[in-house]
Amino acid sequence: MRTDSFRGRDFITLLDWTKEEVEAILDVATDLKRRRAQGEDHRHLLAAQTLFMIFYNDSIRTRNSFEAGMTQLGGHAHFLDPGGRMYTPALPGDEVAYTTERVSDVARVLARMGEAIAIRCYGDPVKWVYGRANELIRNFAYWADIPVLNMEDDKYHPFQALADLLTVREKFGGFKGVKFVMSWAYSASVHKPRAVPQSAIIGASMMGCDTVLCHPPEMDLDPEVIQACEQYAAMNGSSFEITEDFNTAFEGAHVVYPKAWAPKVFFKPPVGEDSEAKAQEINQKYTNWIMTRELMETADQRAIYMHCLPADRSQEVTDEVIDKTEDDGGWRSVVFDEAENRLHVQKAVMSLVMR
Repeated sequence: MRTDSFRGRDFITLLDWTKEEVEAILDVATDLKRRRAQGEDHRHLLAAQTLFMIFYNDSIRTRNSFEAGMTQLGGHAHFLDPGGRMYTPALPGDEVAYTTERVSDVARVLARMGEAIAIRCYGDPVKWVYGRANELIRNFAYWADIPVLNMEDDKYHPFQALADLLTVREKFGGFKGVKFVMSWAYSASVHKPRAVPQSAIIGASMMGCDTVLCHPPEMDLDPEVIQACEQYAAMNGSSFEITEDFNTAFEGAHVVYPKAWAPKVFFKPPVGEDSEAKAQEINQKYTNWIMTRELMETADQRAIYMHCLPADRSQEVTDEVIDKTEDDGGWRSVVFDEAENRLHVQKAVMSLVMR
């Protein structure tokens, strides 16, 4: 498809894009990945362009993949730390004199100086008010007349979802008939947003995987996300189901993706009860929700283990699962392929929306 219409668009959630548009992004990512492997130089694509990156939260993969991506495309990424030596961009009602600056002002200033703004914000910076970080990013998009890119908020992590999809397509050649299981897994920490699992099931169901969401009853996800997944499954003639049985969910699965997220009670009202104590108590009920070799062996022989990283080893997953990266004809971990693909999908989106 023609991609001229991509220019200038925000990238906040896959829900804002069509299946055909996401396929086009994956195609561009594949092409850029191939060309780089062959030693081709594509610094002309975003020559002398600037990406402002605002990180309210820490990062390894996200920051480095965006910075490396901008360098490889010929531009430059500016790292901005709201917790460091800058005024913190804030929504009306969250402002503190001589400490914050309203989002509307920051967005319009940066838009005069660069070609895109990327933002990562969830959890503590918005006091675990579910949806507040997404609102902040959308407020940036409202005021900036350059693309705004979501590097993860409290609802969505669209670039991780793209990397997941590119990895699945590389391993299985497509999505039809692929059983994609996104499951909750145990972690001692309850400070875990919903962004990764919600974007993972959006992407999988949008592209036509037979998608399974597995979680304890206290870990249910956003009803709007669930509704969208059901609609995508109907559109594709595929399936979307929810189960609470961790021990059987992975049977015959092609993609095994266990990942912790916070119990519903952890979030502030009206979504939750603002109770970390209750959340910790709930988590401790499910310490046996860990991905082991025995569970992986119930999946398809060609199954892949996926995780966005960082993984809580010995809690979410055993070492023998996450470290089994060799291709010996059986199931294997592809977490480092998945991590690398963050670079390629982000380059694809930036090259399409910033030019």
